[in-house]
Amino acid sequence: MYFAALLARTEDGWEASDTELLDNVETLSDLADLAREASPEDDTVLVLIEQEDAWFGVVRIDGEEDPRIYVSDAAAAARSSYGEILLTDELLGREPGDDDADLDSLDLDGTEEPDGDSDDDEDGGAAEAVPHSPVGDSEILDDLGVSEKELKALDADDALNAIAEALGASEVLETVR
Repeated sequence: MYFAALLARTEDGWEASDTELLDNVETLSDLADLAREASPEDDTVLVLIEQEDAWFGVVRIDGEEDPRIYVSDAAAAARSSYGEILLTDELLGREPGDDDADLDSLDLDGTEEPDGDSDDDEDGGAAEAVPHSPVGDSEILDDLGVSEKELKALDADDALNAIAEALGASEVLETVR
């Protein structure tokens, strides 16, 4: 089960809205545009995404700057359609178009392991190219009250609530849950 929400920082605090990412978003650029629409004043917008007990992701958009991304478990996220949006070549530290890093070869419904015996894949297939560890900007929330150490220590099943609580936005996040 997935949950995705936008948290936009305003003069009055945080405002939350839920979103069906797959209906509106196919790329990271689409996601950034959606987030920017949530804050016409170019304030900080956070996109919080979780797949129950598997992984969570945070995308931060500050005005027209490039999105900053953190994903708690890249391999788990790679098997989901939401995660596929976040796991850019740059985030995974590989060259664009790298054939060994083809996420399209993975099962993206988020409930099953990739087809085949990918642990024994000798030619460096996609499963080996995506680490079972956090990727991205682990300092993404430092200035908002969640340190790198705290972010990396969060469990996927309660991470978004813990982040919202640290931001002082737990009540607004709960309204869209």
